Amino acid sequence: METTVPGGRETLQSRLGFLMLAAGCAVGLGNVWRFPFVVGRNGGAAFLLVYLACLAMLGFPLLTAELAVGRAAKSGISRAMRSLAPARTCRFWAILGGMIFGGNLLLMMYYTSVGGWLLRYATGYAAQGNAFVGADAAAAFDSLVGSPGVCTAFMIACVVLASAVCACGVRAGVERITKWMMLALLALLGVLAVKALSLPGADKGVTFYLKPDWTPFLAHPFRTCFEAMGQAFFTLSVGVGCMTIFGSYVDRSRSLVTEATWIIAIDTTVAFLAGLIVFPACAAFGVDVNAGPGLIFVALPKVFAQMAGGGAWGAVFFLFLSLAALTTVIAVFECLIGGLIDEFRWPRVRTAALVGATVAVLSMPTVLGFNIWSHVQPIAGKTILDFEDFVFSQFWLPLGSLATCVYCCWPFGFGWEGFRDESSAGTGWHLPAVLRPYMRYLLPLVLLGILFGGL
Repeated sequence: METTVPGGRETLQSRLGFLMLAAGCAVGLGNVWRFPFVVGRNGGAAFLLVYLACLAMLGFPLLTAELAVGRAAKSGISRAMRSLAPARTCRFWAILGGMIFGGNLLLMMYYTSVGGWLLRYATGYAAQGNAFVGADAAAAFDSLVGSPGVCTAFMIACVVLASAVCACGVRAGVERITKWMMLALLALLGVLAVKALSLPGADKGVTFYLKPDWTPFLAHPFRTCFEAMGQAFFTLSVGVGCMTIFGSYVDRSRSLVTEATWIIAIDTTVAFLAGLIVFPACAAFGVDVNAGPGLIFVALPKVFAQMAGGGAWGAVFFLFLSLAALTTVIAVFECLIGGLIDEFRWPRVRTAALVGATVAVLSMPTVLGFNIWSHVQPIAGKTILDFEDFVFSQFWLPLGSLATCVYCCWPFGFGWEGFRDESSAGTGWHLPAVLRPYMRYLLPLVLLGILFGGL
């Protein structure tokens, strides 16, 4: 890949680096935390099939669109929308692009807190084994989120790690570190999957996960489809311009249709293997797969407590989760930093420090005793993390994706021809012309449905 673009802007060194970075942004807590419990409460294999269909219909076109906008403009989402739009509408798209860009900051306001919890669990298991959690996993998690000093320290550790990596540059920092973190994540994932599948009684979990039973789906078809669309939509981190900045770092040697397919394949593989860890382990030790969001922090520690060498496996599992969270945090930090550099031409190190300090300060309301699971630590009304996650996942992402879809398919934005030419340029698959009516008319309606359905 080329090393620079006009103006001396940094680019990625290799295709592997690009795929690992983009996949690292997509691979996160949505894959290894949210995916298993959503599959569990929606009946297993039947939901998985619906999810894969939604991933193809929603995730693929939106991911390709974000990558194409970034590569065409060689900049982040706000500047890209302004530069590619006609003069009469560029101001409108610049404002909308800035709003989309702001979603990254909202995500980091609570994602870094959850990342800090995972770091605490990983280090706790490494140092104390199962004694870190003790006999009552729910009480252990309750104690953690009720300790603002500990949560603040690990949230700041998460922020400092991401800021330091991004400050080193696109190649020397973001690409190099993320590539090795993703490879380590995939290796740990494989080890954990083999261990889970070898447990006595694991076959019941595999059957639940891979053999479709349509009874739960038929009981709540609308809810199941809506959750499948939501999971497919949110897992790829589309809607806030993250993929736009990564598209801006690559040249036109390869088709973005091909690259988007590879990113989705890596992301889906991680989610699928996460299910092969969680469901066999839960079946082997009689843990309810419908434990909901607390499955990772409350239910799975009960599994480790019953396993031979469970403390070590707990450390490996939460290290894996920490890597998944950190790859996303680094990627979103790079989106914030790269976008600000594109707009204001600030030095990278100073921008990384500014972004890190801002995220740390804005994360404090979430850290100070709040958590998303009210059944673990009851708090009157909705928690701050609840509210932030609701605004981001049910409003910001659908609205940002809707704007990107319209921008790429109508002449008052980038336009279909420009979008198709950019996404198809290079070696690989081309964007089929038959997708035009779907992306121009039907997909926006689906995104509106997700937006209003969530609200």
